Amino acid sequence: MLLVTGGAGFIGSNFVLDWLAQSDEPIVNLDKLTYAGNLENLSSLDGDKRHVFVKGDIGDAALVARLLATHQPRAVINFAAESHVDRSIHGPEDFIQTNIVGTFHLLEAVRAYWNGLQDVAKAGFRFLHVSTDEVYGSLGRDAAAFTETHAYAPNSPYSASKAASDHLVRSYHHTYGLPVLTTNCSNNYGPYHFPEKLIPLMIVNALAGKPLPVYGDGQQIRDWLYVKDHCSAIREVLARGRLGEVYNVGGWNEKPNLDIVHTLCQLLDELRPKAGGGSYQSQITYVTDRPGHDRRYAIDASKIERELGWRPLETFETGIRKTVAWYLTHADWVANVQNGSYLEWTTKHYGQTSEAAV
Repeated sequence: MLLVTGGAGFIGSNFVLDWLAQSDEPIVNLDKLTYAGNLENLSSLDGDKRHVFVKGDIGDAALVARLLATHQPRAVINFAAESHVDRSIHGPEDFIQTNIVGTFHLLEAVRAYWNGLQDVAKAGFRFLHVSTDEVYGSLGRDAAAFTETHAYAPNSPYSASKAASDHLVRSYHHTYGLPVLTTNCSNNYGPYHFPEKLIPLMIVNALAGKPLPVYGDGQQIRDWLYVKDHCSAIREVLARGRLGEVYNVGGWNEKPNLDIVHTLCQLLDELRPKAGGGSYQSQITYVTDRPGHDRRYAIDASKIERELGWRPLETFETGIRKTVAWYLTHADWVANVQNGSYLEWTTKHYGQTSEAAV
């Protein structure tokens, strides 16, 4: 049995679906179901006894303790996090509460549970914390990519809160001996991605005939990782990662944001041509850059390849084509997640007439 937190979000739900497609080991899925948590992602598991969903907060120590005592998981995988930089700029408190305070309460409940396990179960237990490359800060264009020993230098309330959670996890290993593992991933993309992030937002806006807003000059560089490759990396780290270690997980795909937008437009021109002709690129607009926007992230994923033999299977070209195809065939999912609360937030954040930018 695994306990997965945040398993109704983008990466978490992909992990749950991927795990249960390959294993009969059950999952208890704890998710608060904030705006980005969506049970529709997991609708294919309705009636599947291997998946037990519990609505709740990782900060609810009593609830987490009950779940641990009842289900006796051999591992906890922590995806639960507030994760959108723009939202953290406008409302950092939720990020502090979930990513720092919530992680603390989760660690305390897990530590108590782990201390009560018998020798074999205690030795085999793992706590895997899923984090981000944004904790390392921003890179110059020609600087070497982030390794696991790169100094932390978070530049947004989101990345600062994730950095704090990483440090808490590390401290629980070194102080209490809790058997932890941490992964720091680059930008994920793929199915079930909430349409406030760059790739799904551009697809959704393009199809709706809306502007495709690009921050600043669009030359912010990110490393892109197909979400199913990320899931396979987490499985490898859980199975064979060295205790207390950090593993950077990247796609070896550095791309400027503007190139991503152009690629999406070209794929949509091919797969869903505009009724009136012309290219979706005509919808690209440039908007004022966000405060403190990091210029470049890049992951050096050599360690996980060297120690665990993991490399991503998808190139950016294959992964992005699969992603666009998924959104084209899941219009109902997109419509359902774009509910009143999401539209209310984007209106407040970006104004009455503009769309969310990334």
